[in-house]
Amino acid sequence: MSYYEILGFHKEPFSTSPDPSFFCNIPEHRIILSRMEIAVRQKRGLMVVVGDIGLGKTTITRKLVQNFNEEGSYLFHLILNPAFSSEFQFLNTLIKMFKINKIRRSTVDYRQAIQDYLYEMGIEKKKTIVLIIDEGQKLSHEVLEILRIFLNYETNEYKLLQLIILAQMEIMPKIEKMRNFTDRICFKYVLKPVTIEETKNIINFRLHQAGLENGRKLFTESAIEKIYNSTGGYLRRIIALAHNSLERIIMEEKEIVDDIIIDKIIKEG
Repeated sequence: MSYYEILGFHKEPFSTSPDPSFFCNIPEHRIILSRMEIAVRQKRGLMVVVGDIGLGKTTITRKLVQNFNEEGSYLFHLILNPAFSSEFQFLNTLIKMFKINKIRRSTVDYRQAIQDYLYEMGIEKKKTIVLIIDEGQKLSHEVLEILRIFLNYETNEYKLLQLIILAQMEIMPKIEKMRNFTDRICFKYVLKPVTIEETKNIINFRLHQAGLENGRKLFTESAIEKIYNSTGGYLRRIIALAHNSLERIIMEEKEIVDDIIIDKIIKEG
């Protein structure tokens, strides 16, 4: 039996997977989600969200995709690792992802095929193509230049490709050198760590989403403060420490996570 079942949950409250059902509506994340959704619906083109690893960028975009689940006119595609060794490898990935019929294998043919695809889907079939690229700091200058070209494909009213890049701060020097790329950014946001109050809200929200009984308390206020101080407000670290603390109270046959439990886990590293 899993630890969360022992505690009476119907699902794991502190999984590190980017589950959109655990998207907590804290102000900064709500702003990013709302602005991205508006930009996608208005077909404005390029959005960039940057921030250190573990701040919740991926979860926000999974929630974005979920918001469009019932709308068949939006087609989302995700690239998790954009460390492409060549222009051809990147274009070949897009050809497969977009399910474009096989054509002659050359960069020129692939570029033309993708251009034709975007015009066909965006104008003739009235579909909105959304490409989400995670770990965007791995994008090479060569691939960024290709993306810039794709962003040139447009009608008089809107862009044919909606591009969302999630990246760590290392991407900034790359794109700042490309004025003709940065000029196309319709929305850029630098994600920051959460506050202590937001840490409390996130922990309590996840517990109740997973099935915590009303009125039941699993973390003391001082425990949550120690979690915040130890993690610096980094969402992934908060979730990992909260997960470990719930496992620990089961092992020690306790009913609540207090600051002593948190101190033990931190000390053990």
